[in-house]
Amino acid sequence: MRDWIAVIVAVLGVLLVLAGAVLIVLQALGDRPARPAPVAPVPDNPDTALTEPIAVPVAALPAEPISSRLFGAVKSPTPADRLIFWGIILLVLAAIAAGAISFDFGAKGGS
Repeated sequence: MRDWIAVIVAVLGVLLVLAGAVLIVLQALGDRPARPAPVAPVPDNPDTALTEPIAVPVAALPAEPISSRLFGAVKSPTPADRLIFWGIILLVLAAIAAGAISFDFGAKGGS
């Protein structure tokens, strides 16, 4: 019975990880929403905006630091990231159920 549980949980974990990977690939292949172009001020009056925004190349925009990108990914994960996370949890549980990972808790009293 223990082996059956390990197999079922492992299969579900693999399916969740694959589903997350498929979502990431589909999102990468799909249409991306256009980033709104920054609006430049009018030269003679810097407080008013132009009626037509001026497009700025993506390379000209400042790069976001890696630490803030990682924190943002952990703070608000995408559905694909959640699927992969739960798939990994199920794979670890399957390894524990199969006996590949074991915990040994013990206490020793001295005399």
